[in-house]
Formats: sequence, structure tokens, C-alpha cells
Amino acid sequence: MASISERACSLCGWRRLPYAGAIALIVGVSIAATPLAQAESKYGPGVTDKEIKLGQTAPYSGPASAFSTTARVENDYLKMINEAGGINGRKINMISLDDGYSPPKTIEQTRKLVEGEEVLAIVGTVGTLANVTVAKYLNSKKVPHLFGTSGSAKLNDPVHYPWTVPFFASQDVEGRTYARYILQTKPDAKIAILYQNDDYGRGYLDAFKAELGDKASKMIVKEEPYDVTFPTIDSQIVSLKASGADVFFHATTPKFAAQAIRKTSEIGWKPLQIIPTAVAQISNVLQPAGLEASAGVLTAVWRKEPSDPRWADDPEIADYRAFMKQWAPGEPVEDGFSMNGYVTGKMITELLKSCGDDLSRENLMKQATTVKDLHLPLFLAGINLNISKDDRVAWRSSRIAKFDGKGWEFISDLLTIPAAAQ
Repeated sequence: MASISERACSLCGWRRLPYAGAIALIVGVSIAATPLAQAESKYGPGVTDKEIKLGQTAPYSGPASAFSTTARVENDYLKMINEAGGINGRKINMISLDDGYSPPKTIEQTRKLVEGEEVLAIVGTVGTLANVTVAKYLNSKKVPHLFGTSGSAKLNDPVHYPWTVPFFASQDVEGRTYARYILQTKPDAKIAILYQNDDYGRGYLDAFKAELGDKASKMIVKEEPYDVTFPTIDSQIVSLKASGADVFFHATTPKFAAQAIRKTSEIGWKPLQIIPTAVAQISNVLQPAGLEASAGVLTAVWRKEPSDPRWADDPEIADYRAFMKQWAPGEPVEDGFSMNGYVTGKMITELLKSCGDDLSRENLMKQATTVKDLHLPLFLAGINLNISKDDRVAWRSSRIAKFDGKGWEFISDLLTIPAAAQ
């Protein structure tokens, strides 16, 4: 069976290599030789000759509902695939349920998908909190838990979570990247940190501190947590400014990143600000915060962004815009969450293609953990995907970029955090 790295999606323009089907000639000892026979199809739960049933949850309601754009666009992408004939003649039936960004609801809805709907796999679940919440349950049931939009280091654990493969910028890799950049360019920094007080925020925080090592206690002068239900974080920003910090590291979600950048500007605090890729969107974070207030903010960039003038004439951005216009006309084109859905939809499609007619849960996991040097459209040059049985982090490289008030200006070459550094 060809792996993902050996096949290509014609819709994406990837290279397609020949597929050699296996045909066995079986010769009996006491009878005449039998005719050639094709290998039988292998189906897991939720699979028929006409359908592949998958499931996911997303926060269509609740405090993190902005993240649900990813799931909607992902499902729009799969609708496009179905309209073109599906995967080897099978339509993808993605059952996407609202979990309200609430762990008890996530568990309830995921159980419904696995035990009620009997889906083949849980694919593309949205959010760190949701993915961490269901990982133990899905692994105990030996249900593939694939391409969730979370970079939590907790999910890169093949020993305890052998059925889990996340698909997002790793928080461990990203947090270490920022810390390494500061150590290289501003080793005397006084750092203030605002972080969301859950697995999402602590994921960035823990990695950042780990890379600073024994210098963390001296360089970090103030930390302020916040809860996702807080209306504002104004008091936290005032407290962080009072620390005398000249570097401000955000481990935040979009709403609070925009608030923090805006409030930092309003009170006249001018630290070097670093925001995670999850919130580094011009349209839904930096514009609400104020483009002038956002000027000078740094982030790690691993893909092209449609709102950045740098990519105005890029063919892959043009393809993305055409898809959004036809298949997701109600969604924001320049939103990073839309791009997440688009890229994840491509990855899901390519995984299912690589399975051929062996749509068992075991083969699904085999294909998902044998990805080598795969370059997806929209990713920057030099950033390739590699997923193995021992390392589930899909990519480990990015470039540091500074927002100049209009777009992102690269200020570093590719920075790579190898697995051995974690």
C-alpha cells in the first residue's frame, strides 16, 4: 500500500507516483491452480463501498467559537471532494458536533460519535482542550484520533497515545523557537508573560521556559494567567507593564491577543511583543487590535497568509481564494482558521487516498504515521511534513517575522527545533 508521501492529490497538484497493486497466484497442493484473485477490501467501522464515516467536535458555540471556522471550512473542502466523486468512489460523511469548548460536552459528543454513529475515526477535532480531553478515551477504544487542531506536547506521546496524530504547529516547538530567538538576539531580556490558564496557554509557557533552561528564573520577571471566560485582561496588562519587562510573550487566543496588543499600546508600554501563530492573523487579530498598535509584533511563520501583500500574486493563494469563493463563500478568506480548515481538508483527503481499499483502523494509523518529506500547498519553502510512529509532530521549522503595519517581514532564516531538543 502506498504511503501518503508516495501518492499525490490531483486537486492540489501534487506529484502522483504509480501504484502497484498486489495480486497473488495461489497454487493448491492437491488441486489445480486457482485463477488470479484481487485482494479483498478491508473495512473498519463506518465504512462501506459507498461511504467513509468520520467524526469530530468543534466549538460552534461558547467562548472559543472563533475556532469553529476551521471545522466549517474543512467540511466545505470535503464537500468539494465528494462532489468530484469522493475517495475511490466513496463519499466522506463527516459528522461534526458542537462541544461548546466544554470538556464534559466534548467527551459526551465524542462517545456519541464512536459508540452511537460508529465512525471509522475522529478526525479534525478543533482545539487543544478538546483534543487533550478525548485522547485517553479514544486510545482506550483503539479509535484513530487524527489531525486535531492542537499543538499540545501531551499529544505527541506514541507510548501512551499510539492512536493519536495531531496536526497543528507544535506548541512545544513553537514555544522553544521564541525562547531560542530571544536567547540569540536579546540575551539580557526582561520577559513578561500573559497566558491562558489551560492546556493551550500552559503548553506554550512550559516549552518557552524549558528552552530558557536555568536562565528562566532570571529572565522572566512576571507571569499573569487569565481564564477564557474573562471579559478583559486589562488589569493583567497593567501588572505586566509594572514589572519593567522589555519583552512581552503572549500565550493567548485571538480575542485576548487583540485586547492585549491594544491595551499595551493604550498605556504606553513598548516591549518587544511575541504572539503565537495561532493568533497571528492580520484580519481577525491585528486589525481589531489596531494596525499601528500591532506594528513590531513578532511571530513564527510556517505558511503563507492571504492578507499579506507579499503573497498577492502567489498561485497557491490564488487557488485557496478560488476554493473559498466557490465552496465557502460565507467564511472569512483572510482568516487563519479558514486556512487551517483548508490545509487539514487536504491532509484528510490524502490520507484516505493512501489507504486504498484497506480502510481498516489499523491501516489508517499506518498511513498516518508514515509521512515523509511531504510539502503541502501554502506551506513556506523548506517546510515539509514528517510523521512517524515515534514522532507525531508534523513539522518543526518556521521563520520569525515582524509585522510592519501591513504584512509580515521575515527577520530570520528557517529555525528548526529537532526532536532531540525536547
